[in-house]
Amino acid sequence: MLLVLNVNNTNTVIAIYNVQEDGRTEGLRATWRISTRHAQTADEYGILVRNLLASEGIDSNTVSGIVISSVVPPIDWILRQFCERYFHPKPLFIEPGIKTGLPILTDNPGEAGADRIANCVGAFEKYGGPCIVVDFGTATNFDVISQKGEFLGGAIAPGLSISAEALFARAARLPRVEIKKPAKVIGTNTIDNLQIGLYYGHIGLVDSILERMIAKLGPETKCIATGGLAKIIAGDSKHITGIDDMLTLDGLRIIYERNRLVKPRG
Repeated sequence: MLLVLNVNNTNTVIAIYNVQEDGRTEGLRATWRISTRHAQTADEYGILVRNLLASEGIDSNTVSGIVISSVVPPIDWILRQFCERYFHPKPLFIEPGIKTGLPILTDNPGEAGADRIANCVGAFEKYGGPCIVVDFGTATNFDVISQKGEFLGGAIAPGLSISAEALFARAARLPRVEIKKPAKVIGTNTIDNLQIGLYYGHIGLVDSILERMIAKLGPETKCIATGGLAKIIAGDSKHITGIDDMLTLDGLRIIYERNRLVKPRG
């Protein structure tokens, strides 16, 4: 079994893939989404993950590989500790020096987030280029892949949840509202007004950036959405052509495949 962890600022997605006898990965077996807790210990991670595996009838001793994408550096050492204490293989972290097959053509390639690299690897493998991945998470990331499969860069905007929290925190009289597609576009009460502004305001941000990027890349550019809020937002975008919940996980699996014969860095 291959254990995959995608650790973001708000949530951590855990997945388990079947592994063939020759070591190649195949079908996705199960996924889970948990909160990312900075104070969680290695033992707490270990107990939680082993219990999740057990809930699917998976023996933790069958885990033969681990790959981790983390954008929360303070807990990376805890993740390493939990993997080495509760599982046999050392984890493969997405970091400079590993094989990704993705040329990074930015000013400082080492700055590229692990999740963005995984998104680009998965998107080019599954959809080809040119392609833009819009990852709706804590931040809304735009990751641009060229026709040749190169990471050209992108953009980072405040995520929808962050925008909402900032509004609620700074305007004491405004109530907290559920983030969802509103039933109308002209609000007749405060809750309507907030939901319309948050929802369509974020779609406007996304489509404005995509329109300018597509103008540079060409009209054949594919725009794929992923991330926890993708299903809420992407459907009303003028430019997003598909939603792929498994894109980051598949990218991590592909990177693991490209490195499975290389000894992980310690």
